[in-house]
This record gives sequence, structure tokens and C-alpha cells, in this order.
Amino acid sequence: METNILMESGTNEVEILEFMIGNNHYGINVAKIKEIVTYQKITPVPVAKPEVEGIFMPRDTMITVIDLARVLNLPASDNINSDMFIITNFNKLNVAFHVHKVIGIHRVSWADIITPDSTISSADQGIATGIIKIDSNLIVILDFERIVSDISPETGLKVSEVEKLGHRERNDSPILIAEDSPLLMRLISDSLHKSGYTNVTLCKNGQEAWDNLCHYKAVGDIDRYVACVITDLEMPLMDGHRLTKLIKSDSDLNHIPVVIFSSLINEDMKRKGESLGADAQLSKPEIGMLVSAIDKLLEEGVKHPDALEAKD
Repeated sequence: METNILMESGTNEVEILEFMIGNNHYGINVAKIKEIVTYQKITPVPVAKPEVEGIFMPRDTMITVIDLARVLNLPASDNINSDMFIITNFNKLNVAFHVHKVIGIHRVSWADIITPDSTISSADQGIATGIIKIDSNLIVILDFERIVSDISPETGLKVSEVEKLGHRERNDSPILIAEDSPLLMRLISDSLHKSGYTNVTLCKNGQEAWDNLCHYKAVGDIDRYVACVITDLEMPLMDGHRLTKLIKSDSDLNHIPVVIFSSLINEDMKRKGESLGADAQLSKPEIGMLVSAIDKLLEEGVKHPDALEAKD
């Protein structure tokens, strides 16, 4: 089963693949999926972590297999031969997730996805990014980036890249960040502070970021409050593509540089971001490149204050 459903950009909709582990229903953003295949023979890897079943090689590409049942502390499958592999690509990695059953794809609005509260998910331990009810079933959308980085920390945000930038002068340019993961929000914010960007406003989703921008616009002198926007793509209530479209469609805001910083950056996503007016798009591990992109965009704005407005 291949997933190649096309969606219009900036509609605040997402396609969620529903699958099961035991009797429990879970979800993953279709944009992360390369393909879905039936269970394949796996070669175990010596000294691998318990969650890693091993590797297999479809079409001569080596892919690591993660057992989601073990990750979630649920029983193993009753009939492994009917199980499925969801092969994903995000953060420049190909990973297969072993699931018990694939149900189907649902197109939903991010506005209908509920953010788990602290009783379900915490910044340090939770792996649920959202919950949605479909056909009387509660579907828990899992944080697959967190699952992979917990197993292999070197695949996560490369904060060490910031240290390589060396000493930097303080820069008070106001930066607005939209990111739903509390852990990543803290890491991004800390990295920017180390890079000299200390005037940072944090928003937990695109809707909160948009509400802030509308407030700043109403107050007047928007440039005093926001010089650059950094946004994730996957966020409850409002995603990054919708936020980008709203900013770039507003004559008072469209000069503000928008940087999409997401695990989902691939050629298809880049085309969507470009069509909406994003000024830069970077894969989430590359925090050093994010700092460099901000430097470049803010410098261009200073040297050519009308250049960004002329793009519209």
C-alpha cells in the first residue's frame, strides 16, 4: 500500500493513518509515510536496544525496524504474519514501525485534534502529540520523532552544532516560535539564546502564534514585536503551512520572514512551503543551519528593508 494522496497546502487539514497495536488505536501523519508493506523477515542486530527488532532490505535499502508494541509496553502480536510495517521518512531517516493492523486514512482538521494534558503526556516522557475521536474510537497520534530519538539520541536535535558557531554578539531582534513539543520548544529556545537571540516569544501551536501576530498588528508597529517567525508543521489547532499562508496573505505581515523548521522537510513539502511563501525550510535536526538562516534573513531585511515586501 503506497500513500500518495495529494492535499491542497495551507488548509489546516492533515491525513492521519489509523493503525492498531492490540486493541488500541493509534495514528501517524501520512506525510511521514513512504509506504506500507506486509510483515517481512527481519535480521536481528547484535547489541541493539530491545525496541529495535532488527533490519530488512526492501529494494536494497537497509531499514531499521522498531517494534511499537514493545515501545508502548503492550503485548506482542498473536499472528505476526498478518502484521504490517509502516515505512517512514522524517528527519532524513528511513525507519519501519512494526504494527499489528492498518485501518485506513482519515482527513481531519488540526483544529479537531486535542492536545494531551499533563495527566497523559509530559514534556519529558510523553509520546502522544494529539488525540482525535473517529467513529467512536479514540486515536492517539504518536510522537514518532521522540520514539526514534529516545532509542537513538544522536538522531535528535543537533544542539551541539550551536557550540561550533563560536562567540556571537547578542541580537535583540524579536523572534516568534510556534512549536507544539515542549521538549523541542525548550531545546530550540535554549539554542537560540546561546546563539545570541534572546528576544524570543514561544507559542505552543500555530493558532497561538497567529493570535499573537493579530494582537501585535492591532497594537501597531508589528516590526517592534516580530522580526522573524519559526514554525513547526505538525501542530494541533493550526499547522505551520496554514500559519505561513495566513502571514504571507496579510499585507501588514507578509514582509516578515517565515522559517519552517520541521522533521517533515522533503521535496514535496518544500514545494508546498514555497507555494505558500516560506522564506526558508529546514529539517529539524539542523539547528545550526536554522541559526544561519535566521542570520541571513535578518541581515537581508536590514540591508534591503523593502526587499521582503517586494516579494508579495
